[in-house]
Amino acid sequence: MISKCVVLIVNWNSWQHLSRCLDALYKQTYINFKIFVADNASHDPPPDDIFLAFPNLVFIKNDVNYGFALANNHLLKLASDSDWVILLNPDAFPKSDWLEQLMKAANAYPEYSMFGSRLIMVSDPDKLDGDGDSYHLSGLAWRTSHGKSVNPDVTPKEIFSPCAAAAMYRTKVLLAVGGFDEDYFCYFEDVDLGFRMRLQGHKCLLVPTAIVNHMGSATTGGQQSDFSVYYGHRNLVWTYIKNMPGIFFWAFLPYHIFFNFITVIVYLARGQGSVILKAKWDAIRGISAMWHKRKVIQSNRVASLMDIWRVLDKSIIPRNRRY
Repeated sequence: MISKCVVLIVNWNSWQHLSRCLDALYKQTYINFKIFVADNASHDPPPDDIFLAFPNLVFIKNDVNYGFALANNHLLKLASDSDWVILLNPDAFPKSDWLEQLMKAANAYPEYSMFGSRLIMVSDPDKLDGDGDSYHLSGLAWRTSHGKSVNPDVTPKEIFSPCAAAAMYRTKVLLAVGGFDEDYFCYFEDVDLGFRMRLQGHKCLLVPTAIVNHMGSATTGGQQSDFSVYYGHRNLVWTYIKNMPGIFFWAFLPYHIFFNFITVIVYLARGQGSVILKAKWDAIRGISAMWHKRKVIQSNRVASLMDIWRVLDKSIIPRNRRY
């Protein structure tokens, strides 16, 4: 079965990486796809020849930096007639059979609406950048198996949600939940999206044979930059408030507050006190708006509490060393 899919790429000051990313797409064994690229007001114009080899590519130049969430939502509207929407970061370089493996999985597992890729570190090809995202009952989230050796097991398995650096979504489902939350700007928006889709009864499958080499935070200064820390830790709070259902919200709220407090202490010790305090303060200021969104999300929830409990990470201490 052949399905129509569209690859969405949001670029910001990443022309060199984007060129390598597009070259990897040009070499895909699966060819029934289009490419939509949106540039979020990069400082420099694109190289003259960057798009010459891609007749199936649509390029959109944004006048301002809309962020990852809003820019992707704009592209999603253009891709609304596709069967599948595939997100790919400019600093993510897929293997030649990446799309083929994703489409095979989509046909073999029609009960899934989200598919995650296996991300491998560009800097260390023997190490995983992640096998999708894990979500802890406290509201913390991380890339599953980040930093571990590449697992030879290539059996598909269910995960909480895909990392949007290289992820595939059923288009009609993505549109039905409203796409990304545009208040997020960037970071944690993929976890929030995956959670909202799960609340609507949809599941996510990791496809370990769909391999992408990923640099990660190539234009934002790394995962511990002030930019990344601010948006990641503000949006972490909002995701918990909006999505954690029913009694789980109140039962795990002390846990959520405790780990947010510990996070503040850690970043104060690292010399990033001002940015982490601003992130948490702005998260608190946004609670009213997020609570309004929560009411809508939870009133439309299809998944049972046990459906959500089953896929939460329930370890007493979150397993990711970054926390």
